[in-house]
Amino acid sequence: MANASQNRPLSPHLSIYRPIPTMVMSIVHRITGAALYFGTILVAWWLIAAAAGPSYFEFTNAIFGSIIGRLILFGYTWALVHHMLGGIRHLIWDTGRALDKHVTTRMAWATLVLSVSLTIILWAIALIIA
Repeated sequence: MANASQNRPLSPHLSIYRPIPTMVMSIVHRITGAALYFGTILVAWWLIAAAAGPSYFEFTNAIFGSIIGRLILFGYTWALVHHMLGGIRHLIWDTGRALDKHVTTRMAWATLVLSVSLTIILWAIALIIA
């Protein structure tokens, strides 16, 4: 019985796979989904601070206005945009379209490029308005 288990082939492990853009974007889609939970807590905190009064709201705005706070908000914005675009990509796939290997790879790259571009555009508009 011991020899039978030694002669069986090992199942493939992650170390033998070469990451492809579609696989990486799928993993990033899951990570951004989890990050949105944290970001939503920050949005709720900001809304609670607005309802709590001017002094607590100013304190919260000071935190969000700091360099670290802005980096976190920028990351939250990117996660939101990236997750939305990934959802649209999956919605297209659910219709049975764009499932060709080369098309899925291009869509994965487009998701990344568009999410970064749209995040930068949104922040540029916000900074111009503010």
